[in-house]
Amino acid sequence: MTPGTLFLVPAPLDFGCDTQAPLSDVLPDHTLRTAARLTDWICENAKSTRAYLKRVDAVHALARPLQELSLAELPHGVHKKGDHAAGGFDASPLLAPALAGRDIGLVSEAGMPAIADPGSSVVRAAHELGVPVVPLVGPVSLLLALAASGLNGQNFAFVGYLPVDGVARAQRIRELEALALRTGQTQLFIETPYRNLALWEALMKTLQHNTRVATGTGLTLAGGRCASRDVKAWKPLPCPLDNSTPAVFALGR
Repeated sequence: MTPGTLFLVPAPLDFGCDTQAPLSDVLPDHTLRTAARLTDWICENAKSTRAYLKRVDAVHALARPLQELSLAELPHGVHKKGDHAAGGFDASPLLAPALAGRDIGLVSEAGMPAIADPGSSVVRAAHELGVPVVPLVGPVSLLLALAASGLNGQNFAFVGYLPVDGVARAQRIRELEALALRTGQTQLFIETPYRNLALWEALMKTLQHNTRVATGTGLTLAGGRCASRDVKAWKPLPCPLDNSTPAVFALGR
């Protein structure tokens, strides 16, 4: 039997935000039409995926009623520890619908699955099982923020979350700054929104005056903002962030 295709379905970046962007503003029609016809899904959270598919249904009618769709959640431990390490989580059983010939969707709560989100184990298993993998077009916060930063887009790295502990966080900031200044490689990272202000204060306190810091917050939303300045130019200004809106941080030269 010819296997179905695993579609990587982007989601809007407004998860957890007070306002939502119209889907037609942030996702191409082809992506929405593909999502509407899929009846089998692998997701982070079934509740938020149903909410997303309800929004899709308002643009293109779903192939089946929402309550009849099959939604398989990734294990909670995958969310916390990641799912990329070899010998870790075996996602093969989740791909049973694809092996039975049905197309299947992989979705995260915001942005592109498997990019700063769980899902790489599913993609890896699909390749190993001979299931075609097709990424669909949609917003990726890291690339949107990088493009708007004025920092090096030819050499960059995403380093995930910085430590929560203040001492360890400051040490990590100094390490990333040294790498960026030595190599020119832009360093991208994120934080849980409610810790945005604490991270910003740590950056302003720890970084050298001439290091450039950029932020992208509320990306694709009406109130979204991207800004980029040297630390010495940032310090007299109000903090450009709040503790409720997702943000991407970048530093470099």
